[in-house]
Amino acid sequence: MIKQIISFAVRHRILGICILCLISIGFLSARPRGTEEPENSEKKVTKVFLLHADIAKANEKLLPGVQVLVGNVKFRHDSMYMYCDSAHVYEKTNSFEAFNNVRMEQGDTLFIYGDYLFYDGQSMIAMLRNNVRMINRNTTLTTDSLNYDRVQNYGYYFEGGSLEDEKNVLTSFWGEYSPETKIAVFNIDVELNNDQMTMLSDTLEYSTETKIASIWGPSNIYNGKNHIYSELGFYNTNLEQAELLNRSVLTNEGKSLVGDSVFYDKKKGYGEAFKNVIMNDTVQKSVLTGDYCFYNELTDYAFATEKAVAIDYSQGDSLYLHADTLKLITYNNKTDSVYRDMLAFRKVRVFRQDVQAICDSLSFSTRDTCLRMFYEPVLWHGPQQILGEHIDIYMNDSTIDWAHIYNQSLSVEHVDSTFFNQVSGKEMKAYFNGNGDIRKVSVIGNVLSVYYPLDEDSTAMVMNTAESSQLDLYMENRLLERMVMSPASNGVTYPMDQIPDGKSRLASFVWLQDLRPKDKYDIFIWKGKKEDDKLKDVETREIKLPTRIIKEDE
Repeated sequence: MIKQIISFAVRHRILGICILCLISIGFLSARPRGTEEPENSEKKVTKVFLLHADIAKANEKLLPGVQVLVGNVKFRHDSMYMYCDSAHVYEKTNSFEAFNNVRMEQGDTLFIYGDYLFYDGQSMIAMLRNNVRMINRNTTLTTDSLNYDRVQNYGYYFEGGSLEDEKNVLTSFWGEYSPETKIAVFNIDVELNNDQMTMLSDTLEYSTETKIASIWGPSNIYNGKNHIYSELGFYNTNLEQAELLNRSVLTNEGKSLVGDSVFYDKKKGYGEAFKNVIMNDTVQKSVLTGDYCFYNELTDYAFATEKAVAIDYSQGDSLYLHADTLKLITYNNKTDSVYRDMLAFRKVRVFRQDVQAICDSLSFSTRDTCLRMFYEPVLWHGPQQILGEHIDIYMNDSTIDWAHIYNQSLSVEHVDSTFFNQVSGKEMKAYFNGNGDIRKVSVIGNVLSVYYPLDEDSTAMVMNTAESSQLDLYMENRLLERMVMSPASNGVTYPMDQIPDGKSRLASFVWLQDLRPKDKYDIFIWKGKKEDDKLKDVETREIKLPTRIIKEDE
């Protein structure tokens, strides 16, 4: 009877709108008046309703079990409405094919368009092909092949596609999007673009609600002169903030920042790194390490603490400097008069193969290439130990040019296990040759000396003591060659077996070999002076902070 009614309508080209709405054709069943279909179809399979078609026809010989609908076709399955120009209905499988101007609508938030649709009412999966667009508010997914799972409420493509919202455009070979959670997942040749940055990735998760991209595989982020490499982390494209894990790397104009975890704020221009941090400046040939590092790319300000180490590798052997806290401050940035200050606070230890040092605080400025050591500083060079209340070391291409020791200055040279050449004075100036060795030492004011001349077989035969207002020591191959006093002083010479008690040591003598850093690892072990070895009546002098206050978030 049903087939006869449809055949009659088709033969006489009668619009079967009213009739078809009341007909149940296998999976197309009439909805009882006054009832509603359940919104949740996860537990119960419901039938698809045909709401309208201009023409309906069937041909059991050509298309057995298939109903053909033509013109303004409209279906409903639960809360989903589907439209097309024509359709084939498969009554036994509760499914249909839709052709041309295909449209799916769910409420006023989800719209899907395409040229072709196969809809399975049993599994509630829609397969759309050619010119497919899924629109969810301000988000548009575009592809040529999309499968949409209504039970799980997500669509996925597998032959290339893109997703675009008001902020970003993402493309990939494979991708999925959930209108409910607003979460999209992308795999293979993933690319995220906006006006500020480009992200290339292997695996990426993205929220169209928060605009946060979650990195789950090898990814490269390019933002102006900045480059980020990460395999795990998050990037907020709205705030331009990144939270990166697994030894992610941030680079900017020759500088790189890497750590177990890294936070980067592009808008504010700063980055923070935590645990096993390495900040490398390939331009200045320096490295800053620690368990916490902060860097502001706008002001070129850096801060490191917790096992903080500054490394200079610009000249041959690397110089390692450790302190509780290290700061790098740049002045007149991006001008011709730019210069940088490095400040080290508390328990400073320095090691290089040819020179070692300890002090409480230290500063170095590229403006005058002077390294300043404060409060109980000690400098070692070969067999030479130099100390005073304050030491300034002037550099020339990262090698020592000369050093100025202020107040209670003392130079001690180890001759053998029991003998030491010693010179003390109010101030001292040590000059170095091109190889980094001391070539001359000038001692000024209240000069006292103990000196052991060596014979041809380097054996000490006598000990000389002298007093003067100025003394010049000339060195050769790191050994004392001659002494010149001004004014001249006869001094006293003692045979080695006739040296009086107490004469072999100056009153200020101290030998601090146990405090000397042995290697780059020993700089982490603080060894301070004993009370008896400290200088007398010394006013504590520390690094003066710059007049411009540096905020922690700069």
